[in-house]
Amino acid sequence: MRRRQKIFSAVIFMLFIFIMPIIFIFSKKDSFSEEENRYRAKMPEFSFSTLEDKSFMRDVDKFLSDNFPGRINWVKSKKNIDRMMGKTEINGIYITDDMLIEKLPKPDYEEVDKSINAINKFAQHYKTKVSLMIAPTSAGIYPDKLSSFTPQLNQKEFIRETASKVSSDVSVIDVYDTMISERDKYIYYRTDHHWTSYGAYCAYKYAGTNLGYKPIELEKFDIEHAANDFRGTFYNKCFCDDIKKDIIDIYSIPESNNIVSVTMNDGKETQTSDSIYFREYLDSADKYRVFLGNNEAYVNIKTNLPNEKKILVIKDSYANSFIPFLINHYSEIAVIDLRYVKNSIMEYVNPDEFDQTLFLYNASTFSEDSNIKMAGFIQ
Repeated sequence: MRRRQKIFSAVIFMLFIFIMPIIFIFSKKDSFSEEENRYRAKMPEFSFSTLEDKSFMRDVDKFLSDNFPGRINWVKSKKNIDRMMGKTEINGIYITDDMLIEKLPKPDYEEVDKSINAINKFAQHYKTKVSLMIAPTSAGIYPDKLSSFTPQLNQKEFIRETASKVSSDVSVIDVYDTMISERDKYIYYRTDHHWTSYGAYCAYKYAGTNLGYKPIELEKFDIEHAANDFRGTFYNKCFCDDIKKDIIDIYSIPESNNIVSVTMNDGKETQTSDSIYFREYLDSADKYRVFLGNNEAYVNIKTNLPNEKKILVIKDSYANSFIPFLINHYSEIAVIDLRYVKNSIMEYVNPDEFDQTLFLYNASTFSEDSNIKMAGFIQ
């Protein structure tokens, strides 16, 4: 009996060894993983130099791992086992009863200082009125959902200490207390790192005094529940199905369409649109891209408002759901994402042509982004 069991196990093992490579060879290998919202590793090109420095084999391992048949199911099974064993932190994501929260790394204070110096230099050089908003993330608003032993950045202190270093040429828009006051409402996605449309609205309403516009009251907006099955970046890291899916809301003024044109430049080519909403992404995994589409180096939005007020927004993706509220107050909104700018902002836009410039970043991005210092590259 034991001999038969051994033979059976050996046969199964050999079938696995021989069949899996065949399945791998003939299986479809998508370049993009919708479930993880990232590009998969490609098969590296062979060269003697990459073989010698061992990078070829490392890249082959990444390719095999990323394209292994049924990989996502294996990954999900591993994460489920981790949770069954009591793990509450997986891939830098804390799992609470009702939401996922990011484990923030220790800030790179050297980069933070470079970013602040660049913003100060920008404000000193250009005539545009400069404002800075560092938005707290969900980790900064809901620390009580985590264990007292969980190491986490005190975002209130970080935001205010960082803001204290800006020059008198820069106006600070501190929305921390506003977000705290709204914390019992749906201001952050449960499975993603962004604030919700309502969270962005709260920041927009508070920023009105600083930026000089009268915010539109909430009841005047039509709120469309554009999707109710959104699972974001945090979910993609831990595949925790226990957390309720998120809702994507689109705010609009009834019978109003201020948009004249939307021009996007990724640094290589220019595309145009007649809307700031890209609804095709509601059918994809990364539904947050419904706001302004893909992150581009430069986006220019023109409206039919007669006031000729212009604002330049230098930002991370938190601004993507914030900007739709600004179209009700500005005739032109230029948007720069420094992650995709190669040399200087002046490649795309002259800040002196804008009445205002708003730097809008979340605290997590601002604590480690090495691209913000490019704002200080003056031509």
